[in-house]
Amino acid sequence: MKTFRNPATAAWFGILLLSQTVHMPSWSQSSETTKRGEFYGAIETTHPGWFKESFLDFEEDIAEAAAEGKRLVLYFHQDGCPYCNVLVEDNFENPGILSFMQANFDLIAINMWGDREVVQVGGHPFTEKTLAAALGVNFTPTLLFFSEDAEVVFRLDGYRPPDEFTHILTYVAEHRERESSYAEYLATVSQIDSTTPLGQSGWPVLELLDLSRTGERPLAVLFEEPGCEACRLLHEKTFTNEEAAPILERFNLVRYNRWSGDPVTRPDGTSSTIRQWSQDLGLGFAPAIVLYDAGGQQVLVLDAMFKTFHVLGALEYVASGAYQNEPSFQRYLSERADLIRESGKDVDIWRY
Repeated sequence: MKTFRNPATAAWFGILLLSQTVHMPSWSQSSETTKRGEFYGAIETTHPGWFKESFLDFEEDIAEAAAEGKRLVLYFHQDGCPYCNVLVEDNFENPGILSFMQANFDLIAINMWGDREVVQVGGHPFTEKTLAAALGVNFTPTLLFFSEDAEVVFRLDGYRPPDEFTHILTYVAEHRERESSYAEYLATVSQIDSTTPLGQSGWPVLELLDLSRTGERPLAVLFEEPGCEACRLLHEKTFTNEEAAPILERFNLVRYNRWSGDPVTRPDGTSSTIRQWSQDLGLGFAPAIVLYDAGGQQVLVLDAMFKTFHVLGALEYVASGAYQNEPSFQRYLSERADLIRESGKDVDIWRY
């Protein structure tokens, strides 16, 4: 089954590069006689006919959308992406979302590894893949929502389920960015009791309110909320996976109720409430996972629905230091999958 490989990347060069520059777990050690593992979970997606056919000059597309009272959305995808598939088949086929999208947005699909020529806002030429790299697209789907003035007013990195996706569409279609940030808007439409305890964790978490001194290990900060099903799955499934312990034990792991008014000192030494920190980060999904290196520098944010392979891959990406040599998280994931399969283990990117 097809992996998420950049066609321009030589697989064995990538494996050699990773094995020489970062610490790899025991599954990376394989013999020549080991049977290569299988790859599961990739899903091909047929994009619907209502997506806009474009000459890929985005200023023209923005102007055309504005003339019809709409806003432009760029949708970055890749072949086999199951998160893209669920966006198309669950969200876009939802009757309410479908009618709202068609009434308020023009959507253009961009293959993050594609070679079509595009003209970015400002007249700058790119190919699809060089544009994705320039914009730092680390996840698919990634959606960029443009205003009539050709400004990105909202960026969605990853998949959000229909309920929250509807909040995002309403926020952008009604031009709410002129009034508040999305995090502030979400706070007004979310009825969450900040005093309700979070559920049990599947891995020991630290009770820290001062993150300015957390030792020499990288830091993983979980922003959760009470009654969150995705949070439960993170702890009960992902953190109890057989591959999780060697990765998690390399982190200082803390978690908070993202709506809490408790004071906190952030990794950079500044102070605020937990709720304000979550809003300053622009977080919209629970659980959101914010990863910092041992020096307290933010490296990666997971602010969408991710299953076990991608969560553990993100943690390993930071803990191993691979981000210092490979700026593309997607390329890192592709090579990580190859290494796991070379060790004889199967890879399933679409299970908890």
